[in-house]
Amino acid sequence: MSEKRIILEMGTGNDLYGQDYTKAARRAVQDALHHSSITLFSKLGIDHSEMRVSVTIGVQDPEQVDCGLVASDLPRGRAEVRAVKGGLEVVDEEAGTRHVVATAAIEAFLPGLSGKYVRS
Repeated sequence: MSEKRIILEMGTGNDLYGQDYTKAARRAVQDALHHSSITLFSKLGIDHSEMRVSVTIGVQDPEQVDCGLVASDLPRGRAEVRAVKGGLEVVDEEAGTRHVVATAAIEAFLPGLSGKYVRS
């Protein structure tokens, strides 16, 4: 059965002092989640477990993101998280630190529902 993307949300997060890529990624995911209020599931009687959630995190050093920890923050669906090159780092030469900025794209997919619902 084919899937249909039903949600696309974007968010940004940062860790200004800890240089922690996972913390910035988790904050980006929370930012994206706070843009959504999805009543579709309760209105149509769809179980959240039918939803596949695909998260793409953009940071300058993708290897530094704990994708499993980011996935554990997602409240619904079957989560898939991957980190890719992106985001931003702002270097503070004087302090010898960098400020990590992550971006997140959250996509939610449901199996095709054509024919399951009839407009009355």
